[in-house]
Amino acid sequence: MTHSQPTRQIPFFLTAESPCPYLPGRMERKVFTRIDPGEGPALNDALTHAGFRRSQAVLYRPACEGCDACRSVRVDATHFIWSRRWRKLVNRNADLTISTDRNEATYEQYDLFDRYLQSRHQDGDMVGMTFGEYALMVEEGAQRTHVTEYRDADGRLVAAALTDMLKDGPSLVYSYFDPDQERRSLGAFMILDAIRQAELHGFPFVYLGYWVRGSRKMMYKAQYQPLQVLNPGGWQAFHQTDIEDTDQD
Repeated sequence: MTHSQPTRQIPFFLTAESPCPYLPGRMERKVFTRIDPGEGPALNDALTHAGFRRSQAVLYRPACEGCDACRSVRVDATHFIWSRRWRKLVNRNADLTISTDRNEATYEQYDLFDRYLQSRHQDGDMVGMTFGEYALMVEEGAQRTHVTEYRDADGRLVAAALTDMLKDGPSLVYSYFDPDQERRSLGAFMILDAIRQAELHGFPFVYLGYWVRGSRKMMYKAQYQPLQVLNPGGWQAFHQTDIEDTDQD
């Protein structure tokens, strides 16, 4: 007679309503659970594929009443279309040195992170984060996580991406860059570099978090084709009609 190991019951919690940061006039709620030490990678894999995102040691998903605008999206790296525009952008940043062996927070990262927020997201909920809070974002619940660093020819850190490695590809948790390096288009370049790394190591997907129907802030994610979106029926191709519907909202 064999005995199966008991399965831990995962507790989920629901936040109170708060103003939606993407769609004016709407309210948001999230369902979330905490990652216990030792189970981070497996739980992160399973719940990310079910539409959750990680923030520190928490996995969350929108649970808004009467609204399903937030959908998880991932790039099909195996069939990614390297257009002339994307190739030019990669070549423009060919002088950058890229490292993926950092799995802890540094003050250098934090200084760049803070400068990025002050320049690009002054009204965001991350503004004013202390170094300790930043370190928690990078290190807590991060058993299979690293910070990809991008440095110029003088060794200066110009961009960084907090990245979770899932079983089928990287998940970009949060990225930030030098706001004075506008010409480089570093935000787009970090996504392209993640796609390039996924191709190199045989991973089929790159996870980009949420695309929000009707939100101009999230329109940029539709540029990376082919893109897949998580619908009630599973992962499906992101169609041009999704963008056109957004333009009409």
